[in-house]
Formats: sequence, structure tokens, C-alpha cells
Amino acid sequence: MSKRLTPGDKAPDFELPDDQNGVRSLKSYAGQKLVLYFYPKDDTTGCTKEALDFSALKDDFERIGTSVLGVSPDTPASHAKFKTKHKLGLDLASDTTTSMLQAYGVWTEKSMYGRKYMGVERTTFLIDRNGRIAAIWNKVKVPDHAETVFQAARDLA
Repeated sequence: MSKRLTPGDKAPDFELPDDQNGVRSLKSYAGQKLVLYFYPKDDTTGCTKEALDFSALKDDFERIGTSVLGVSPDTPASHAKFKTKHKLGLDLASDTTTSMLQAYGVWTEKSMYGRKYMGVERTTFLIDRNGRIAAIWNKVKVPDHAETVFQAARDLA
């Protein structure tokens, strides 16, 4: 397991397929702030609420020079269906190999009803214009989270 990332660390590079048959990479966000939020699964209650909240603030994030990218291990086709169903206005990237999820330290052992399994720990990273991690929210609780992240992004030079 890699070391846990902390604010000030260089954000791990990535290159992932997105929901529009394109590719998203850290390099494609160079010179702007990036909210990178990791979520467990498309079209589940908490993940849908989180995506809707970030989507509702998309214009506000853009006004402050910040992009938002959601990442889960779902396929690009699943992401496209999820976006269409909920009319989401944000970009989603797919990490079916979990290599990026592991690099960011969010692919972790979880437990439900006594059964252990590997999955995504809901986590958000705010990356500055220089590709450094400015803030991290671990084990995210969805209510008011998108607004909290927006305020941090707004306050980041």
C-alpha cells in the first residue's frame, strides 16, 4: 500500500476514460484548480446525491476557475447512463483497474454485515493550479459537502 497523501503533496498523475468516450488526465487540468471526488458506485443513493450537489454548483465552480471530476470504478457506459438519468452537468471518469484509486489511497478494505471487501472510501481532493493537493476530505458525509468544497476552492488563490 502506498503512503497516505497529505496536503502539499504532488497529486498523482492519472489518465482515465470518461463518460464521453474521451480521456481525462491531471495534465488536462493544468493551470486550473480541480476538485477530484471519489465515490463508490453510480446511481446509488449517496453517490447520486453527491453528484447532484456538485452538478448544481458547476457554474459557481467554473466562475472561480475550478473544474470538478468524479471518479469511481464503474465503466464509462455506466457513467454515461448515470449522467443522462440524473441530468448531471459534471464530468465522470472510470477507473475499472483501480490503479488511480490506489494511487490516491481511496481503494480500501471495507466491511458490511461482517463481510470484508475492497471498495472506494468516499474522499474528495482539492488540487491547486500547480498540481499540488490543497485539501483532503476523508470518509465524506454527503450533506453540505459540495458547498464546503466550493468554499475551500473559492478561498484557494
